Amino acid sequence: MTGGDRWLDRDAGPVVRSYALTGGRTRPFGAGLDLIDLVVRIRPADPDLRGLGPEHRQLLGLCARPVAVADLAAETDLPLGVVRVLLGDLQERGLVAVAANADTASSEEDVLRSVLDGLRTL
Repeated sequence: MTGGDRWLDRDAGPVVRSYALTGGRTRPFGAGLDLIDLVVRIRPADPDLRGLGPEHRQLLGLCARPVAVADLAAETDLPLGVVRVLLGDLQERGLVAVAANADTASSEEDVLRSVLDGLRTL
């Protein structure tokens, strides 16, 4: 490898693997989070931020206004599964609130029906 072929950290990609960010967990604590669930930061009187990694803190910063789980994954360049686990950690500590979409099942069915109807018209 010549001097021009060396990789720098920013060129090599993520230094920490996803499983290291989540402690090996693949599912969040509590109920799972849907892609379109809205997450917003809660400001407790005495927030305990000890033990939170930079990714947790980044998510907290992005949740100042309600934002969808999918948008958080896109903003942070983290895999969706990792974002769900990290948000579960924040929710368990009482730092974020999640507003689940109650009509998820019916809206998915409506979308699929619309797609099917569109395909039939072709």
